[in-house]
Amino acid sequence: MNDIDRRCAEIGVKLTEVPIVVANYVPVVIYRQIATISGQLPRNIAGIVSGQVSCALTIDEGREAARLCAISILAALREALDGDLDRVERCIQLTGFVNSPAEFTEHPDVVNGASDLIVEVFGPRGHHARVAVGVSSLPLGAAVEVSATFAVT
Repeated sequence: MNDIDRRCAEIGVKLTEVPIVVANYVPVVIYRQIATISGQLPRNIAGIVSGQVSCALTIDEGREAARLCAISILAALREALDGDLDRVERCIQLTGFVNSPAEFTEHPDVVNGASDLIVEVFGPRGHHARVAVGVSSLPLGAAVEVSATFAVT
């Protein structure tokens, strides 16, 4: 077990299976030691966590949905790195989209669910730049979608 897998186990994070892509894109592109992970939706045992944050979901539920997106990001990245997340040198950026009404302004608080997990897993290598924006809808009615960019070896 490598260091990052051990860290995930310590904090109770089980990396999920990477969903089969059903559109014209790939989950991860690695080019010149930069890994770009496509937007990931919040999946749990019941399926996609859906609904608008502050209407159907609380901010805390939205934050948990963003954390689920980060778990999917790690799973996709791990698969692309042949099972070795220790190859991550740094998280460069997360981009978070929050399904919310026009008057909602707490997007950064929701996307913290993803940011906090990345830092918890990678420590200082997990500190990143970030975008957190609100949108009126997301694929499959998802509450949150998060994409990421990492430097890898």
